[in-house]
Amino acid sequence: MRPRDDHRGEAEHERTGAADALAESVRGMGPGEIPARLCDVAVELLPVTCASVSLHSDGMPVQLGASSAQAAYVTEIQATLGDGPCQSAVESGTAVLARDLTAGRDVLRWPVFAQQATAAGVRAVYSMPLGNDTVCVGTLDLYRDTPGDLTDRDLRTARVVAGMMTVALMALPRTEDAGDPGDERWLSGLAVDQDQIYQATGMIMAQLGVGTGEALARLRAHAFAHGRTAVDVARDVVDHQLRFDRDRGRI
Repeated sequence: MRPRDDHRGEAEHERTGAADALAESVRGMGPGEIPARLCDVAVELLPVTCASVSLHSDGMPVQLGASSAQAAYVTEIQATLGDGPCQSAVESGTAVLARDLTAGRDVLRWPVFAQQATAAGVRAVYSMPLGNDTVCVGTLDLYRDTPGDLTDRDLRTARVVAGMMTVALMALPRTEDAGDPGDERWLSGLAVDQDQIYQATGMIMAQLGVGTGEALARLRAHAFAHGRTAVDVARDVVDHQLRFDRDRGRI
């Protein structure tokens, strides 16, 4: 056998082994439990500190599972900023590897996210798109507390995990009239925090007389200015503890 054939055979063996391990880890679990469990397995299989999985709807990540509070928090940072490797992965439909958030081009690309992520103890992020060649429905975000690359073998494993995650997300329960994953009704009951953001965005639209994009931008801007997450600010809006004003942006 030629060396290239040996390499392909080894890669295929790695993919099969990773897929078998993933399938065994979620055997007997309900669809709603699988995303968080696969995040745990990703951390076991890869040289990363933690992981999270999110769907993306109307430009806002909908977090469905995380292996730790740290992963959940850094994912919320990306949602609040509307910027970061996960957003870039969704836009490009390809893996985005932020190898070093402490210096260099990754800091220049996402300066605010890099500062906040490193403050939270994350030094590298690897965002894997979920979906197929025509549509990206979300991301698997892998976080590490030290800068550095993933090896080719690690990337193959990460893609296997992302593929399994995509299958799991397609199996998530839906409302009867929901359509494709891009239809926000598909998320009904799965992400309470996201429901609050949608409700808060609608309230801000009414208060300011603006469209959805502007209302979401105002919510994010207020969260960033006050060092909070978009979810926290949305709760205040829904609970009538915070109101946005046409002249000043808020009361």
